[in-house]
Amino acid sequence: MKRRLAIVVLLFTVLTNATGGIGGSDGYCNNNRSLKPRPHSVTITEFGAVGDGVTSNTLAFQNAVFYLRSFADKGGAQLYVPKGNWLTGSFNLTSHLTLFLEKDAVIIGSQDSSQWTIVEPLPSYGQGEDLPGGRHRSLINGHNLTDVVITGNNGIIDGQGLIWWEWFNSQTLNYSRPHLLELVSSSDIFISNLTFLNSPAWSIHPVYCSEIEIQNITVRASFDSPFTNGIVPDSCSNLCIQDCSINTGHDAIALKSGWDNYGISFGAPSTNIHIRNVQLQTPLGSALAFGSEMSGGISFIYAEDLRITNSSTGVSFKTTIGRGGFIKDIVISDVEMWNVQEAFRFTGNCSRHPDDHYDPEATPVIKRVTLKNIIGTNISTAGFFLGIDNDPFTDICLANITLSITSDPSVCWSCSNVSGYSESVIPTPCSDLTSNSSLFCFSLDEFSNLAEA
Repeated sequence: MKRRLAIVVLLFTVLTNATGGIGGSDGYCNNNRSLKPRPHSVTITEFGAVGDGVTSNTLAFQNAVFYLRSFADKGGAQLYVPKGNWLTGSFNLTSHLTLFLEKDAVIIGSQDSSQWTIVEPLPSYGQGEDLPGGRHRSLINGHNLTDVVITGNNGIIDGQGLIWWEWFNSQTLNYSRPHLLELVSSSDIFISNLTFLNSPAWSIHPVYCSEIEIQNITVRASFDSPFTNGIVPDSCSNLCIQDCSINTGHDAIALKSGWDNYGISFGAPSTNIHIRNVQLQTPLGSALAFGSEMSGGISFIYAEDLRITNSSTGVSFKTTIGRGGFIKDIVISDVEMWNVQEAFRFTGNCSRHPDDHYDPEATPVIKRVTLKNIIGTNISTAGFFLGIDNDPFTDICLANITLSITSDPSVCWSCSNVSGYSESVIPTPCSDLTSNSSLFCFSLDEFSNLAEA
């Protein structure tokens, strides 16, 4: 009993530290939330789990969560994972639950693919990301949940993704790869103080969710791991990502909202998302990416205090004909880049289609994007701003940007089918980005009022 009380007190301390002291600019990260310790707690070993890294604990995790459902109307409950290596396949969470990983506790994903059950593709995608048809269920899952906390004393969730990456590269997958954590159609979610390692595909994937805070998270995957995105908000609203460090094989943070006609029909945008104080690194991808699956729309995104190092691309906006949707009303400010091949990439010819059913007349809209207060050192190329014929990207605003370019400054910008405004930008951008006045720029001052409209 004393041990459980100590665990509850520790959880309260971790959550208080994670949520306190948020101030500064406007954005969803300023919405302080009050988290209370759960009145009930069990330890995974009470359900027969063995932390030796060899014994399968899939049934133990499933049974523990099933048992804790009975406390949903009694203030909820906590599942405590102590020090040890806890091998498991996929398991679901439940509402009003806290999953707490102690220091040196490691939840390890099984390398037996049968332990990752097969589920239907997401309706806004129509198929898996890797292959047509179904996909492997993620290691930790939730569907239609509310009031879920996933936290710890810097415990670890390790997907052992190497075997999945080998299957992908050798084209021997039967179904699309799983993620580490996926929450679907859920709300009031708090994720903090954990390390996510070696995901088979994406590490953290909230989809069709709202009211989410992701704080003090570390994400790591081998730089040559295929398409291992870090945090992927997908058709989500009211979401905060802050104080995180992400090093992955592909996009570190990628905002999405569905794929072609599936995303258009589902019609769930990603909106009102605040990203603050993050360290991003991805030698083969984009540190901060919008799209390319953005058919439900992406809007009212505010990203600030980004530190981007050793990456292929700093900030990218990716779409193509057939996507439809929109990316608009975006502010990205206070960014430091170092050793980045290209600082910015806006492209209207990116990625593939899930099938042949897309509408070639469904052209995307990219407008009202502001990039400001950015310093870049050892940058190969400043930016590619390449819109779509008869569907230009408009109102792209650059302000107070200084890039130290290692290539010929006279050819470090490339622009077509784009228009915008620039002020105090070094080196001088192409003329397409100096054609409008500053009145076209989307500013942070407008952010809150427009997001509420």
